[in-house]
Amino acid sequence: MTLEQKNQAIEVLKEKFSQYNNFYVTNTESLTVEQTNKLRSLCFDKDVEMKVAKNTLIVKALTQLGDEKYKGILDSFNGVTALMFSESPKEPALLISSIRSEYNIEKPLLKAALIGEDIFIGNDSLAALKNIKTKNELIGEVIGLLKSPISRVISALQNRPEPENAN
Repeated sequence: MTLEQKNQAIEVLKEKFSQYNNFYVTNTESLTVEQTNKLRSLCFDKDVEMKVAKNTLIVKALTQLGDEKYKGILDSFNGVTALMFSESPKEPALLISSIRSEYNIEKPLLKAALIGEDIFIGNDSLAALKNIKTKNELIGEVIGLLKSPISRVISALQNRPEPENAN
């Protein structure tokens, strides 16, 4: 890879890191071609962008961005690395779990994830990441909580017995 190609790759990575608030760092090393293609297909279907890049280029891109939030994740870039970028904080975790259960394997491994400002390190974090609530789920819960007391008042008013007229 020439210096110009490396610089172009770093710029593309910097754009991705700036574009997305959420990304996962995974190891897809021992996946078969079939499993890798299946993962890529699932990523495409769920609007998760998957990129494979050299660790040194990823670290340079993150370092050049200069944001403190990346410091805790820099040690995760070793071995084979595939990045998964998503607007959804939990969709990549669901995809990783889906591939694992479909093929009954322990890969891809989760090395780390950056969700907003929060860093999750290690494969054990996958369960917690699968249970993160999305923005729409949280909004739905708040609306449900706000709607509940109003519904009770309306129901109580509708079921109120008619007062008897005393003539």
